Amino acid sequence: MNPITSSKDKRPGRSRKAFYRGAAAAWPICLGYVPIGLAFGVLAQKAGLSLLEIGLMSVFVFAGSAQFIGVSMLAAGASPASIVATTFVVNLRHFLMSSALAVYLKNAGRKKLSLFAYGVTDESFAVNLAKFRDSGWDLNSALVTNHTANFTWIAATVLGGMGGQLIPAHSFGIDYALIAMFICLLVFQVRGYLYVVTAVIAGIIAVFLSLLIPGNSYIVIASMTAAAAGVILKKKLRQ
Repeated sequence: MNPITSSKDKRPGRSRKAFYRGAAAAWPICLGYVPIGLAFGVLAQKAGLSLLEIGLMSVFVFAGSAQFIGVSMLAAGASPASIVATTFVVNLRHFLMSSALAVYLKNAGRKKLSLFAYGVTDESFAVNLAKFRDSGWDLNSALVTNHTANFTWIAATVLGGMGGQLIPAHSFGIDYALIAMFICLLVFQVRGYLYVVTAVIAGIIAVFLSLLIPGNSYIVIASMTAAAAGVILKKKLRQ
């Protein structure tokens, strides 16, 4: 058998396998994105955004927390500069997530890395990091996971905007949807008492700083401080 022909024949099989693996890993994220995306669409519609604006925001921002914050600030009459600055600070955590994933993507091309970076969210980060740690996971599968979740988020937010006129404001616990999602993410990330200690430290610092610092910058400060504390504790325990 010609080795060139056989390698070509195997490529479609590998592509299908990567697609199925990525889609299978994405479906729990998609299940979470549907209610949260619908909730965001409703809130965005109540804040005065059109369906086109909701869809474009989901395409270009694609960050649930930043979008919720942005819509809340728009509804409160905040200036564009303050909205951009606030969402930028909140999304600084993506530097930390990207740094953690970069260890597994050293040999990836720039085009695929760009596509992958666009799709990194809290949820896809948690799933991909766990898969990379277990080995056998590749960038193609991770790309499918990211962009399956991306498509689901965009569709859900637009559908939420369409149905927003039929849903009264503050009903069905919509305002709590994003908080519930982050609690769920935290639970799935806990792998031992050290993780619990780190989460408690982050919570205490965040609550304390929220009383002293205006805006949402305390979130980033608390997360970075708690992460540093977790690393120090881990090193001391190893010693």
